[in-house]
Amino acid sequence: MLRFAVAGTPLSTPKPGGTVEGLLRAKKLGIRAMEIEWVQNVPKNEERMAEIRETAETLGITLTVHAPYFVNLNTPDRAKLAASKRRVLDALAMAELCGASSVCVHAAFNLGLPPEKVLENVRRATEDIMRNKHALFPHVNLAYETMGKQTQFGTLEDVLKVSKEFGNYPCVDPAHMHARENGKVNSAEEWNDMFDLYATHLGTGALRHVHMHFSGIAYTAKGERHHLPLQRSDAKWRDFLKVLKKRKIEGILVCESPLLEKDTLLMQDMYRKL
Repeated sequence: MLRFAVAGTPLSTPKPGGTVEGLLRAKKLGIRAMEIEWVQNVPKNEERMAEIRETAETLGITLTVHAPYFVNLNTPDRAKLAASKRRVLDALAMAELCGASSVCVHAAFNLGLPPEKVLENVRRATEDIMRNKHALFPHVNLAYETMGKQTQFGTLEDVLKVSKEFGNYPCVDPAHMHARENGKVNSAEEWNDMFDLYATHLGTGALRHVHMHFSGIAYTAKGERHHLPLQRSDAKWRDFLKVLKKRKIEGILVCESPLLEKDTLLMQDMYRKL
């Protein structure tokens, strides 16, 4: 099954809002998944996590998490590296408590280093993080995201290499890949190549539990600028849905459009009509 997720609390959630109210609103809208946006900080209230978990399970809503942006597993600064690893671990641990299946992470900035050196630094940091899996997040996937700027760690090949080594799977964002490649990765042929490479690294069975993001996106020759509503972008999103349907891709597709639930429902409804 492929579930379409809203990226955070729906805009139409009654005030005062919050994740629990957002889950209730998503259910009323017919949305069956949500990515919790802990992009600024990770909450530490375990009772709140239990409430989120119970609500999601009762409503039948699948959860993923987006970890804080303030992460760089390639930094030479030991204090900043330790803080980055701690933020990732906090997100994974709280995701375990609230019942989320996967945590999306922006792993690193390149800082002018050669790609192979960046990959090795990220790999070493990941090794440190994964030592805590059994104790802190036994049921949660660490998903490094494909990124939209060439200054960031996050080509499809690199996130697949690290994911394979540690038994994880990445967060695949075709919009980021589209921006990073200055307009490429926007056709059925390229998306099929993307999924073929995914299956080559992780096995065809991995295509049954994919963590994906999608949206319209504004970009320059340097890569991503910001997300756009689907119908105000050059994203061939209908063609992407056809690829998902034809290949029977399963998992979660998080719609990161600024319109949140409107474009999530647009993609979900179009997918059901195919």
